[in-house]
Amino acid sequence: MRVVVAGLGNMGRSHALAYHNHPEAQIVGLVNRSDVALPAPLQEYPRFTRFEQGLAQNPDLVCIATYSDSHADFAIAAMEAGADVFIEKPLATTVADAERVVATAKRLNRKLVVGYILRHHPSWQRLISEARALGGPYVFRMNLNQQSDGPTWETHKALMQTTSPLVDCGVHYVDVMCQITDAKPLRVSGMGLRLSDEIAPDMYNYGQLQVWFDDGSLGWYEAGWGPMMSETAFFVKDVVSPNGSVSITDGNKGASDDIDGHTSVGGLLVHRPEGDSLIDLPDEPGHQALCDAEQAFMLDTISKDTDLTRHMNDALQSLRICIAADESIRHGAPVDLGDLK
Repeated sequence: MRVVVAGLGNMGRSHALAYHNHPEAQIVGLVNRSDVALPAPLQEYPRFTRFEQGLAQNPDLVCIATYSDSHADFAIAAMEAGADVFIEKPLATTVADAERVVATAKRLNRKLVVGYILRHHPSWQRLISEARALGGPYVFRMNLNQQSDGPTWETHKALMQTTSPLVDCGVHYVDVMCQITDAKPLRVSGMGLRLSDEIAPDMYNYGQLQVWFDDGSLGWYEAGWGPMMSETAFFVKDVVSPNGSVSITDGNKGASDDIDGHTSVGGLLVHRPEGDSLIDLPDEPGHQALCDAEQAFMLDTISKDTDLTRHMNDALQSLRICIAADESIRHGAPVDLGDLK
C-alpha cells in the first residue's frame, strides 16, 4: 500500500516508522514544510515541502500529522485524490470542518481513522472495562498538565496559535469518558486562563471543562501547558461510581512533558466498599509500539473493509465536547451541545 506521511514532528515521525516497519506499507513520500532531522530508517524516502507534492505520488493512504488547522483541508484533499486517511487528533479545529471531513469520507466511501492512541493501549482498555463493571452513573476526574519548557514549550506555543490545550489533549480523555458511560453528552462548561505573555491574548494555556451526560454522569478534564505549570497531581485519572472507583496509580511521577508518561498506566486501583484490589499492568507498550498498533489498525481496516461509522461518530462527539468548552470560555456561559455549530 502506497503511503504518504504529512507532518514530521514527534507523531509524524513515529507513524512513518510504523509504516516503514509494516510489511504491507510502502512509503512513497514524506511531507514537511521545513527541513527536519529524521531517524536513519526514514532518510531513504522522497521528501517534499508541499502537501500537493505528496498527493502527486498517487498514495493509497495518507497519514496527516500536521498542525490542527490544516487537518480538515488536507484530509478532504487526500480523500478526493483517492486515498484513505489516518489523521492525528483533533480531527479539525471546528465542528463544521470536522463534519465536512466525515461527510466526505462517507460520500466517497473512504476509510477515515482518527489517532486516538489510548484506544490501542491495553491498560487503558482495562481501565474502561473495570469502570463499566462498576456501573454508573459516573464521576470522571481527569487531567494532564505539562510543565513544558525549551523545545516542548516552543511546540506548545506553536500549537496554541490555532488549538487550545483543552481541545488538543482533551479529546483523548473525553473519548474515554464517553466509552465508559456510553451516554449522550448534554451540556459543557469551561474556564480558562492565559498564564503567559508569549501566547495570543485570545488564547489560554490553562483550561478546564465540565460535561454533563444524560445518564446523570459528570466529568471534568483539566489541561495546562508551560514552564509555570505545577507537577503536583498533574496526572489524575479517576472514575467514581455508586459502587466504587477505579484509578490509575502510576500518575504523579514527574517529567510531565514526557510523551511516554502520558499513556503509561502502571497499575489500577479498584476500590469497592468491601475492599480494594490492585491490578498490576506490566510490560506496557511505549509510544512507538502504540503508533505501530494504530497504523496496523489503519491498514487492517482497509484490507478488511471495516465499517468505521461508529469510530467517526465517536471522534466527532469528543471533539464537539472540547470545542464546546472553548465556546463556553469565550462567552462565559455553559453550552448546550444541541446548540453548538
